[in-house]
Amino acid sequence: MAKAPKPLTDYLVYVAVRTLVAVIQAVPHDWAYSFARTLGFIVHLVDKRHRKVAAENLTLAFPELYGKAQTDPDQRKALEAHIRGVYNHFCLLLVEMILLPRIIRPENWRKHLVIDRPDTLIPLLVGEKPVLLITSHHGNWEMGGYLMGLVGIPSFAIARVLDNPYLENFLLGFRERTGQKILAKKGEFEMIEEVLAQGGKLATLADQDAGPKGVFVDFFGRPASTHKAVAFLALEYKVPMLVIGTPRIGGPLEYRIEVEDIIHPEEYSDRPDACKAVTERFTRALERIIRRHPEQYLWLHRRWKHAPPTRKKANREKGQTETALPQAPPIEA
Repeated sequence: MAKAPKPLTDYLVYVAVRTLVAVIQAVPHDWAYSFARTLGFIVHLVDKRHRKVAAENLTLAFPELYGKAQTDPDQRKALEAHIRGVYNHFCLLLVEMILLPRIIRPENWRKHLVIDRPDTLIPLLVGEKPVLLITSHHGNWEMGGYLMGLVGIPSFAIARVLDNPYLENFLLGFRERTGQKILAKKGEFEMIEEVLAQGGKLATLADQDAGPKGVFVDFFGRPASTHKAVAFLALEYKVPMLVIGTPRIGGPLEYRIEVEDIIHPEEYSDRPDACKAVTERFTRALERIIRRHPEQYLWLHRRWKHAPPTRKKANREKGQTETALPQAPPIEA
């Protein structure tokens, strides 16, 4: 259900954000990065709800590291440090995105981005055939599209429209300033199909909960509802899928594009379960990237919000709750 519009509140939030952006872009970069560290400390301190979500997610995703965090002081301390690292990463990411237009230019982008497997990646990006770029809320997922436009490679990205129209227009201007075109997740499916039909390069985040009607595939050992449209588009238009990550590998604005897998949909064309098989494969690839840099993943969101319908039915018959996911012990991170 759409939220009721609040024009005054939305505008005040927009003014606050624009003021913050102006200040961060005006001060020395070291001051901005110090602000990011301070912001990470404060947000981690006050954001109790998402700390609990992260603690549950990490405990269940890495049972070998945090499965005994409730009783083992060393595991508990490691879990708390991991969660602090997540907050620090995303606050620094926020500041980096604000500074990105002021720092990275066509002549110096190589100082900030290392490309993994360039002999494989670049021909696909500059070729005439369509490509689906699959990534997740990990590292700096915005940098790839921004830099593609900066060096003259046109691309498209699928994104959710923000509820605040002022912020949506502001963010859209940032995302599209180098030539990348943003397509709304809802309402522009025909445009998405047209992009692929014409040989375009289309990027999407493929780690978001798809609700009860999504296809359920394992992600860190738990069934996660995943959007079917990604695999459907690849199979329908015979589009190769590049599963990539953009993790930070050093200090601020030092990243690497990692090509984890290349999926050719024709390999699955004769399978009755092609859509699920392709979804399973790119999900496993995203998981491998995240496992190498786990502190850079958005563990604060409810990736496993919905459970498979069969498990829900079994739980109702047993008089249990609607959630079918194993529950982590209550850890106050």
